[in-house]
Amino acid sequence: MTDDIERANRLVAAARTARRTLWRGAGEATVGELLADLAAPDPDEPADLYGDGVVARLEERVAQLLGMEAAAFFPSGTMAQQVALRCWAGRTGSPVVALHPMSHPEVWEGGALSLVSGLRTVHPTREPRQPTAEEVAGLAEPFGTLVLELPLRDAGFLLPSWEELEELVGAARERDAVVHFDGARLWESTVRFGRPLPEIAGLADSVYVSFYKSLGGLSGAALAGPAALVEEARVWRHRYGGQVFRQFPQALSALAGLERELPRLPLYVAHARTVAKALREGFAAAGTPWFRIHPEEPHTHQFQVWLPYAADLLTEAGIRLAEETGTMLFRSWSPGPVPGLSVTEAEVGAPGLEWSAEDVVRAVESFATRLEPATTHRIRPK
Repeated sequence: MTDDIERANRLVAAARTARRTLWRGAGEATVGELLADLAAPDPDEPADLYGDGVVARLEERVAQLLGMEAAAFFPSGTMAQQVALRCWAGRTGSPVVALHPMSHPEVWEGGALSLVSGLRTVHPTREPRQPTAEEVAGLAEPFGTLVLELPLRDAGFLLPSWEELEELVGAARERDAVVHFDGARLWESTVRFGRPLPEIAGLADSVYVSFYKSLGGLSGAALAGPAALVEEARVWRHRYGGQVFRQFPQALSALAGLERELPRLPLYVAHARTVAKALREGFAAAGTPWFRIHPEEPHTHQFQVWLPYAADLLTEAGIRLAEETGTMLFRSWSPGPVPGLSVTEAEVGAPGLEWSAEDVVRAVESFATRLEPATTHRIRPK
């Protein structure tokens, strides 16, 4: 445990001081940096009380961006989605939610959908990909709501094609179900879908979006949809403890993210494809025994990298690369489904736009030298 803490501290320190990085991690900002980024457009504007003022302006802005009737601010996406699905269960008369087993409510919320909200889940597929319309249509029991995580993070930030998404929504409608988009990272989906945000969100009955994922806000989320649903959600937000006295710091940072980061996300997505290709070239040039960039062409500005080494070894190599050269390529790694196979999430943000393909190849080769000799830690997956 002590070694894990020490390694985590070294990782944060190395990332903070790195001269070159593909992205800045949320855990690497200091209090001073976050406060400096909170300058209000009008410092004389009254602070909000229970979500009026600047928070209401943020809600109006989100509803406009998504082409929805209304939106409500929530302190977390976990709360926003639980409330949304609870409201839809009451309206459809069904407590059954169809969603992927790798989706956020199933993996990262401690079973809250059933334990807190009294809902039950069914899974169209267990494959590490988006479900198909045929799988949704073929579910053996009725369900009231279909949840689609766009993109599906734990499967590699995967999105369906636009045609597949339309078919998925159509299959749910045929089952008399409503559709909710878990759109924590919906903002960057416009590139793959080739559609504007209102057209994408318009396929769903409700949408949740995050303000700190991709947009770089402090925290918080929004639930958008029909005005009547959002009004009911506000009631449940209060019951769930989400009616916070003051929320203006989160609202200001969210508005700043919408102004600054949202227009740049397509640039990040486009450059992520260049970076992914260069990573493959770099690992091949370094003679890495096996590697996988998943998906090969990223659907968003985030994707997975798989290598046949122990996770601790890979994390240590990345820290040493940053400490010794000032270049942060990868951060922490996690064990994969078989011993010796590990995965990390790569991302391209504003700092990454400065990297050329050649920069990426050189960084990979330098990273790879810090893995040898490591033959006892690696395998050759089939």
